[in-house]
Amino acid sequence: MKVLVIGSGAREHALVWKLAQSQSTSQLYAAPGNPGMAAYAQCLPIAVNEFDALAGFAEQNQVDLTIVGPEAPLIDGIVDVFRRRGLHIFGPDAAGAALEGSKAFAKEMMTAAGIPTAQHRTFTVHKEAVAYLEEHGAPVVIKADGSAAGKGAIVALDIETARDALRQMMVERVFGTAGDVVVIEDYLQGDEIGATAICNGETYLPLTLTQDHKRALDNDEGLNTGGMGVYTPLPFVNRSQEELIHQQIIAATLKALNERGVNFTGVLYSNVMLTEGGPMVLEHNTRFGDPETQALMLLMRADLLDILGYPTMLSLEPQELWHPGSAISLTLASGGYPGKYRTGLPIKGIEEAERLEGVQVFQAGTALKDGQLVTAGGRVLSVCARGATLREATTRAYEAARLIQFEGVHYRHDIAKRGLRA
Repeated sequence: MKVLVIGSGAREHALVWKLAQSQSTSQLYAAPGNPGMAAYAQCLPIAVNEFDALAGFAEQNQVDLTIVGPEAPLIDGIVDVFRRRGLHIFGPDAAGAALEGSKAFAKEMMTAAGIPTAQHRTFTVHKEAVAYLEEHGAPVVIKADGSAAGKGAIVALDIETARDALRQMMVERVFGTAGDVVVIEDYLQGDEIGATAICNGETYLPLTLTQDHKRALDNDEGLNTGGMGVYTPLPFVNRSQEELIHQQIIAATLKALNERGVNFTGVLYSNVMLTEGGPMVLEHNTRFGDPETQALMLLMRADLLDILGYPTMLSLEPQELWHPGSAISLTLASGGYPGKYRTGLPIKGIEEAERLEGVQVFQAGTALKDGQLVTAGGRVLSVCARGATLREATTRAYEAARLIQFEGVHYRHDIAKRGLRA
């Protein structure tokens, strides 16, 4: 099969790396790709939002399957464009991607369908949002309705932080049009985890559960980011809790979408809070998570192309789908991220890190400058490791991270702490 992966981050690098191992893959393309993907795929100078150019390339080169990494092309309807031209593409159409593209739509649908989620109110006028906040009190979570690259949700433990979040989103417009509508929802307490499923309409194949770390600094301090690290599976989630998540959230969401005329295909990746009252949805995503995908691809034993056509996989046992043990992905970020940061800084040590057992480094914000790999973004690398135990995987990841150098590099030192404690 000829396969095209759309995107340029560590998530897409991990997908390309895994696809390259498939006996069914004859040719890999990445658009636009990154220097790390070039070892496995032909990188194309086509941006993720150039739908006609991407579809045209797929037609001219007889691409059998296109896989979309980032959320923005899905929300903007790339799947609709490809399908109108008779091209096979993995992901939801624009109607399905609205589950991620609009927090207000997702909350309204979940509430109507009885899917467990926090109580909320939706606002388009700043003054009305502030009035509700003053009446409701803190803590609350303030969310920009549209896509904001994983940074549009602000946990406000006090009124002043909540007021500031509303001002940033609705007045200062720091997230642009994503702040046209703002959702204020009740603050939930518990363990936040991720549930990923490969979906085909009403049926789905669940992948192992993950736990992401959104805050920039140790002990969940600092600003929200697109993700500073993740691990899988989760030792503190039992089988009955997992089944509740599958039935009350994944299956119920697919059913609710079908009742609205949306046949959801692709990835449903749900952020879930394990509360005392049971699992509750924080938000839905309609694509592979980042950095979740990096850890999942490292742990996956099965052929990814088989997974994406999953009906044949439903009879397999977990040991046939997954390697034994655990996997972790650690984000190495630029100094100052998620605020201002420098780019163009030389990166050293990746080859040394990848010589360690069970270690793989996926590139995100990188570029080549005069033959030298340099930083080109906030989240620069995902240092991933697999081990027989979570502790072994974590030890390997941090050992590898210490071998990689670029000016200002920073990363969290407590990824998987909750899992290790369990």
